[in-house]
Amino acid sequence: MKRILFLLALALIFSGCNNKGKFAVNGVIKDSKEKYIYLNRLDVDTPVLIDSAKINRKGSFYFSVKATGADFYQLGFSSTNFITLLAERGEKINLLFNGKNLFENYKVGGSAGSVKLQVLDLTLADTKRKLDSLSTIYTKASQETGFDVKGPLLEAEFNALIKTQRKKNIEFILNNLNSLASIKALYQRINPETYVLYDQHDLQYLKIVTDSLTRRYPNSKQVQALARDFEKEMNQMYLSQIEQISKNLPKTALDPDLKNIAGNRIALSSLKGKYVLLTFWSVQSRDCIEENLQLKEFYKLYNKKGFEIYQINLDENESDWIKAVRYDELPWISTREDDPKNPKNAVLFNVKTLPANYLFNKESMIVASNIHGRPLQLKLEQLFNK
Repeated sequence: MKRILFLLALALIFSGCNNKGKFAVNGVIKDSKEKYIYLNRLDVDTPVLIDSAKINRKGSFYFSVKATGADFYQLGFSSTNFITLLAERGEKINLLFNGKNLFENYKVGGSAGSVKLQVLDLTLADTKRKLDSLSTIYTKASQETGFDVKGPLLEAEFNALIKTQRKKNIEFILNNLNSLASIKALYQRINPETYVLYDQHDLQYLKIVTDSLTRRYPNSKQVQALARDFEKEMNQMYLSQIEQISKNLPKTALDPDLKNIAGNRIALSSLKGKYVLLTFWSVQSRDCIEENLQLKEFYKLYNKKGFEIYQINLDENESDWIKAVRYDELPWISTREDDPKNPKNAVLFNVKTLPANYLFNKESMIVASNIHGRPLQLKLEQLFNK
């Protein structure tokens, strides 16, 4: 007798151990004409069929599912007629369906996460029904007299419902930070184009949930996907902020438009279609004078092949600049800062020392900077002696 009791106890122990890696679903569907019901596991947002169960004459069905941790499942007849479960190992989930549409009228027990999901779904469904009703009233009122008064009131009521739903989801999230159900609260939609959490500030709740669930479920695919989405949303927010800042800034295109020695304005952008070497220099710099003499050789070789030089002088004395251009017979476009005391172009191009230069390709894109002497010669040979 003792031996039998010992073996029975041992069997119960092993049975308990085996059940730890599974959860069970017992369900009853009243007045169903369907013969089978299907269980899908959500691989992030893609349903993957893992099992099916036959519905007996009494409407009962049963699943025993291996599980590695808490996860989302879809139980139903089709992609449009199902409920969502949040199941964990060891749970014994009990379901009772009272209608053909599984989602509309069912009871769930034995799974705290699944109960939370049902609360979310039913709350949102109620809000949607109210919004649909208001939309119908609004459409009808728009065809009647007095709409100029009634219309704004209906719009205010509509917006109030949306704001109330948002508050309910936020409250749910803050009360369920350690449950995967909070993920659903983040991503519920009022319609295909509108999330319940629609405000940019709601990104903070995405962060809060991500941080909390990452600590609790570090290996969950759902949580890992949530973390990736949070990073994506943050990057998008930063880009939007930068874009907005850029729109509000005055335009500062890198396109000098300065006078030559004849007093005619020439824009750097007018040279598009050529390779252009933009250079900054001063008569007072011996290095600049020596480089100009070398540039004359390069210019002679490649000007007819599509090479141009646009030179900006930074000297305060205009006559010194004009004399130097004429004395050294500089053949390219020679210009001067409009106000050498405030050299805007030199600042925009971050000129620190002289001589300085930037090489533009035919599409007016900078392809090299501050290349002088032999490196510049090799670069030009590469471009024009292919």
